[in-house]
Amino acid sequence: MPARESSAQLPVSSPLSRRTVLKGMAAGAAGVTAFPLLAACTGGSSGSGGKNSKSTSLGSGSSDPAPKKGLAAMVAGFEKQSGDKVSVNTKPHNAFQEAISTYLQASPEDGFTWFAGYRMRYYAAKNLVAPLDDVWTKLGADNFGKGIQDASTAADGKKYFVPNYNYPWAIWYRKSVWQSKGYAIPKTFDELKTLCAQMKKDGLIPISFGDKDGWPAMGTFDYLNMRLNGYQFHVDLMAHKESWDSPKVKAVFDNWKALVPFQDPTALGLLWQDSAQKLATKKAGMYLLGAFITQQFTDKAVLADIDFFEFPILTEANGQDALEAPIDGFMLSKKGGDNQAARDMLAFFGSPEGQNAYAKVDPAQVVTNLKADVSVLTVLQKKSQETIKNAKQISQFLDRDALPAFANNVIVPALQTFLKTGQVDTANIEKQAKGIYASQ
Repeated sequence: MPARESSAQLPVSSPLSRRTVLKGMAAGAAGVTAFPLLAACTGGSSGSGGKNSKSTSLGSGSSDPAPKKGLAAMVAGFEKQSGDKVSVNTKPHNAFQEAISTYLQASPEDGFTWFAGYRMRYYAAKNLVAPLDDVWTKLGADNFGKGIQDASTAADGKKYFVPNYNYPWAIWYRKSVWQSKGYAIPKTFDELKTLCAQMKKDGLIPISFGDKDGWPAMGTFDYLNMRLNGYQFHVDLMAHKESWDSPKVKAVFDNWKALVPFQDPTALGLLWQDSAQKLATKKAGMYLLGAFITQQFTDKAVLADIDFFEFPILTEANGQDALEAPIDGFMLSKKGGDNQAARDMLAFFGSPEGQNAYAKVDPAQVVTNLKADVSVLTVLQKKSQETIKNAKQISQFLDRDALPAFANNVIVPALQTFLKTGQVDTANIEKQAKGIYASQ
């Protein structure tokens, strides 16, 4: 879901917008050359300059109130520290993402808000963005977890992305319910299935689930695939270096079938927010979702009763090494790479000072720089940060790690058919993947 998909993620407040964005990204990745937003986005020459410039520009999809204020705080901090001036061009996050391909080929701002992982690597491979290894030298790679470092690195070994914040996908539960029932956190997939059976016997929906919009089910696929087949197979599958009709993918769905009886049977008619309320009202025992779920618990007593654990182990070889934790941050356009002020701006944004400035305004996210001030974080945020720091690999979520056209047009209907019928046509998925990826 939304990586608190507001800001440069997809808005938590607009659950339908994620699929809208995926469609737009599908068009962008396919090279569509005309967008209604384009004329409004091509004022990038303003505030740009060369090596000795004291001004720069930033294109932003952070249009929701909290992330917009957070970004403004970062910009203000950079201007005060450097004496440089930043011109910010903010557009609605959906429209900004829909126009990104054409935007980068026209007259973009120097810097822009974007995502780590595949969505970063795609534009790096197209030579539309500037490498940032010098910026990372200033930041200090050791100040970020290995998973975040890898997710900021393109296929050529260079870094093109400066992270701002992220959040983990995990299994959420109410502590009081588990204490009253004597439930223990499952370490293995077999233990999870046993726990689900007990919860069902106790009259609970074992796993709350809402997949009306199509994307939430991707999180279950991602974790089953990474736990069963490993992180590298997962990212290779997302890049279509592995076949969707392989025995390994079929094994993912075979394992998922064991969970389906324990997932909410009304999931296809529910939004994720609806399902979050089932956890809040103690009708459900667990919920696999991103940390943005906590925004639904406005009752402080309920929020204080919420905790999470990582998706259990399927194979000892892969353990719990991989974590689903989408990362949002910043990149430089090809033109912006020639402006030292723009590079300095991103160096500030990734610094403890920059991330502290953001966190003070939008504390819903988890800062990525390990030296940032964690005193403003909640207990759950601190746990989230520790979980992210300890992850050996970080995935970005299926619709970020794969081509959006494929994720939206092929995977969403395939997963919903599977949830409805228990059947999945992996040969057809592979056939469509070949066509979509071959066109890129």
